[in-house]
Amino acid sequence: MKKKHPVFISIGSNMGDKYANCIMGIEHIKKLNETEVLEIANFYKTEPVDYKDQDWFINSVLKIKTTLEPEILMANLKNIEQQLGQYEKKVRFGPRILDLDIIFYGDMVINRDNLTIPHPRMDKRCFVLKPLCDIAPQIIHPILGYSAKELLKEVEHDQEQKISRFDCN
Repeated sequence: MKKKHPVFISIGSNMGDKYANCIMGIEHIKKLNETEVLEIANFYKTEPVDYKDQDWFINSVLKIKTTLEPEILMANLKNIEQQLGQYEKKVRFGPRILDLDIIFYGDMVINRDNLTIPHPRMDKRCFVLKPLCDIAPQIIHPILGYSAKELLKEVEHDQEQKISRFDCN
């Protein structure tokens, strides 16, 4: 029997009905073989980072358990993005219908051309750390050795990224 790995996935959208895009993405993830969605963090309205000339995002993080290998899972996530209308991004960090990224895959460290885990910028992103702390504040970054809560405190201290809880109702 294959081992089920805990995986944290960030989800975000800043085009169209952002919240609905995220929910549709989650529904597609629920349908993946050998995968179970365990928890969904709060949703947040977040200011864009890096490329500022775009609409604000809706972001969250979900925890799943899966037997899918990291590369297979990532391919499935990219397929979900495309099914929901997200094609190749024209601008790096630019607008997107749906963005799905693996933040953590157990305590694995992967550094390949097409996949880096933990996500290489997650420790600098309030829009990832805030929802991650809703469901796993004590999770330890396997390279940096700090908890999500500690990383969030550092990012909040260093940045002034605007982020607020999104009312889903």
